[in-house]
Amino acid sequence: MDRILQALSLQVTGARDLESLTRPLLEMLETVTGLESTYLTEIDLGHDTQHIRFARNAAALQIPEGGSVAWGDALCRRALDEGRFYTEDVASCWGDSQAARALGIRTYLSCPVQTPSGSLYGTLCAASAEQKPLTAGSDHLIAFFARLIAEQVEREQLLQQLQQANHELSRQALSDPLTGLPNRRALMHELNRLFSLAERVEHPLLLGFIDLDGFKAINDTHGHDTGDLLLQRVAGALSTVLRGSDLLARVGGDEFVAVGMGPQCGEETREAAVQGFQRRLFEASLVQLEVPAGLLHYPGASVGVVAIDPASSTVDEALRLADACMYEVKRQRRRPS
Repeated sequence: MDRILQALSLQVTGARDLESLTRPLLEMLETVTGLESTYLTEIDLGHDTQHIRFARNAAALQIPEGGSVAWGDALCRRALDEGRFYTEDVASCWGDSQAARALGIRTYLSCPVQTPSGSLYGTLCAASAEQKPLTAGSDHLIAFFARLIAEQVEREQLLQQLQQANHELSRQALSDPLTGLPNRRALMHELNRLFSLAERVEHPLLLGFIDLDGFKAINDTHGHDTGDLLLQRVAGALSTVLRGSDLLARVGGDEFVAVGMGPQCGEETREAAVQGFQRRLFEASLVQLEVPAGLLHYPGASVGVVAIDPASSTVDEALRLADACMYEVKRQRRRPS
């Protein structure tokens, strides 16, 4: 027993995850109990299924790792319901279990794996195809091992919850809650990545700055709900005319930035690519909204597009150029025809 405890101490302190903890525990459990198959299960009550996560088989009895059994047919279900966790004659106790009969389980020992917070994760089990007595201390040892596993399960569940929470916080920090588009922070991060990539492959980028002309007047006249609807409608329309590899972000109250790959050698000219990108973005911004007074025809945004060589421009410089181009378009639109 001292040798087992020494090995246990090493395994527990060195375990990185549930598997690296459980596998040596299964080996030690087999040594102490003399039952040739030891295994850890996970119970999925939502799907009425018990899954065998990890299994060790030292003789003819084979508990299939990765296998599943209907929870209603499981020995563990019967053991939990009756509070009986050992029998050397499965057939006489639970002869109605088809899974046990098919596997040839005769002796069975188990312990529920219940996390410190009280949730039932699964069961830790040992089994044999032969009739074997319960060795001294086996019941205490399997209960101790089950507690160790339960604590590891809860640590991993907590870690997963923290990772999910961090992911959600990151998603919220990098997205605009109204339109669902990436925000300025996400845009800058992605532009830096795109500039690095485009520079390595010597590929120009198209950068479009989009400003919703008259947005303040729409808010003042029709209310902020209509203004929000306009932003959502334009964001959706812009997204539909962009390629899957393009990027669209909302960078201010009524401003968007679109990024696309420019033409390669042998394709259309840069001027044609700029004009085509600008035309698609402008036409997409021509949306209609239903307002109490009738149908609002939005006359389109001011769109400035530039082609950028990432090797000769920084992200900030590129955005300033696109912004300046947009303001030039805005000035031209304001001139009397």
